[in-house]
Amino acid sequence: MDARRSVDAVWRIESARIVATLVKMVGDVGLAEDLAQEALVDALSQWSETGVPQNPGAWLTAVAKRKAIDSWRRRARLDDRYRAIAHDLEGQAAGPDAPGGAGWEPIDDDVLRLIFIACHPALSQDARVALTLRVVGGLSTEEIARLFLLPVATVQQRIVRAKKTLTAAQVPFETPEPAEWPARLGSVEGVVYLIFTEGYAATSGDRWMRAELAGEALRIGRVLAGLLPREGEVHALVALMEFQASRFGARTTPDGTPVLLEDQDRTRWDRAQIVRGSAALARADALGRGRGPYALQAAIAECHAIAPSIAETDWERIVVLYEALGRLAPNPVVDLNRAVAVSMAVGPASALRIVDEIEEAGSLRGSPLLPSVRGELLARLGRKDEARSELATAAGLTANERQRAVLLGKIAALGG
Repeated sequence: MDARRSVDAVWRIESARIVATLVKMVGDVGLAEDLAQEALVDALSQWSETGVPQNPGAWLTAVAKRKAIDSWRRRARLDDRYRAIAHDLEGQAAGPDAPGGAGWEPIDDDVLRLIFIACHPALSQDARVALTLRVVGGLSTEEIARLFLLPVATVQQRIVRAKKTLTAAQVPFETPEPAEWPARLGSVEGVVYLIFTEGYAATSGDRWMRAELAGEALRIGRVLAGLLPREGEVHALVALMEFQASRFGARTTPDGTPVLLEDQDRTRWDRAQIVRGSAALARADALGRGRGPYALQAAIAECHAIAPSIAETDWERIVVLYEALGRLAPNPVVDLNRAVAVSMAVGPASALRIVDEIEEAGSLRGSPLLPSVRGELLARLGRKDEARSELATAAGLTANERQRAVLLGKIAALGG
């Protein structure tokens, strides 16, 4: 693997922890990301000669920290803060504060703390999501733009404005008071699931999924559930991610080729994760507040997880759950997924009518999802020419090479 590919791989896996550590050190999200990027430049030049270090994430963090210290030296700001950090780098720092001590914080996780900061009320909802996906999820602005069907320039502006706003507001790198959590929790849940979704089905690149990104989102979700045991939707979010992640071992062949749901070997699904997902959903239900959007999605995922086969899946129940989800949290993607369930429960003709209504609304224009589903339904109805056209449109819209290969394979299977 050449140096550039090594750096890219390390960044995708370690970026959230590196930036979180640097933000804690310098107190500025924008500066932290700049320092991390400078360390990446050093890695590109050095790793090609010396090879990838044993702990590349620690190497990048250490280099970025030294750059921060050098910057402070140049500005002749050798204050107590600099001496404390230099002391820590030399390995002479004291151990962490004991719970309840002067420096104790209830969220003892730098990445989760960074998410709470990025979801600060000073930022708009759109800015919170974009900044968290960029800084914590390690997604490029192009990937974020594709997720939300927005121009790249729009996403770039949101991220730049968000960083400037946090700096201007002098937002400290510290856990907000518990009384402030409810105002940020919805945003935190949303970005955690968006990070997981990007890991589950990458919007671009040459990999069908990015399991390490999804795994980090699931880890953060579990930490969050431990902090907020009375929040049903947090438990439901964990349940949803557990169910989805349980299929990772069967979603690709050893060479990375995608394996679709109907073709997966269900004996390779992680039964322990399915059990954990069911337990998390049960905890959410036990709070007795009714099911929210994440709980409904988790219930749908559970239907798939416990079904012996695609044919034995309870599609009628899934349709009902999608209808409830669509009323509670209207979304064209939810409607599209409901159409897929309807096609399995009732037939492709009924589902096609739903898809045509979504197309007329124009809410998924530019997304490969709609022509992909429409092509599948047309193929099942025997309208092969139209199906090929829709699948070709979807292939042209996707930026993920593996997804494109799947769509082209379906076109080839239709013949003609």
